[in-house]
Amino acid sequence: MVGLTYNSFVTDLANMIVVAPTDVGYVTALPNIIDDAEQRLYRELDLLSTRTRDTAPLVANNRNFTLPSNNGRFIGVEQMNAITPAGQTNPDLGTRNPMLPASKEFLDAVWPSVAGAGVPGSMAPITDQQWVVGAWPDAAYTVEVIGWIRPTPLSFTNQTTPLTLYLPDVFLAAALVMAAGYQMNFSSMGDNPQQAVTWETHVATLLNSAKVEEFRKKFASEAWTSKTPDPLAAPPRT
Repeated sequence: MVGLTYNSFVTDLANMIVVAPTDVGYVTALPNIIDDAEQRLYRELDLLSTRTRDTAPLVANNRNFTLPSNNGRFIGVEQMNAITPAGQTNPDLGTRNPMLPASKEFLDAVWPSVAGAGVPGSMAPITDQQWVVGAWPDAAYTVEVIGWIRPTPLSFTNQTTPLTLYLPDVFLAAALVMAAGYQMNFSSMGDNPQQAVTWETHVATLLNSAKVEEFRKKFASEAWTSKTPDPLAAPPRT
């Protein structure tokens, strides 16, 4: 299946549920259908295409740090690096000092004040966007944040997403589950009460294959390689 654009997705989905692409009710329901499919797939698939790196500065003698949002709002963080020397804003031109995740209770106990300020080596979340670091920074170090974001949703003004380009079959099938709700086919009173169940089963099948491919991209497949899992291979590759 070739990749989808917003325009082709709207037409294909309408054809599958047998409504006119310009139907007022359908057009109104589309944003919710798209959001339901996108949020589910981004959460379940852990796509490399949602990873990003961004930077923001610390303030000297202030342990509070707000995640940067130049590339989008971080949903989760995988790694933070304090860049030395202080003032160097390009991580590739400085030295990365990994910051290890810890609890805020640990940071409060070990670095309860600005005394002993230096290059931070630990971090802990306070909210989803607000963090604290330890030791307290003794200078305005740049912090490199690596994590994942939600790509810009599919819309008329954003014609493609990682899902429509590389997983169009999974995205269309996931959208059809919510589209069954738009057609009131979630219940036994619907004209086709098995519609949502059928598409949900199909989505589950497609998700399994998509997850395997994503594991391969991250060298997290069989024996931590990029190889396709082989049920006949014994013992596993090492």
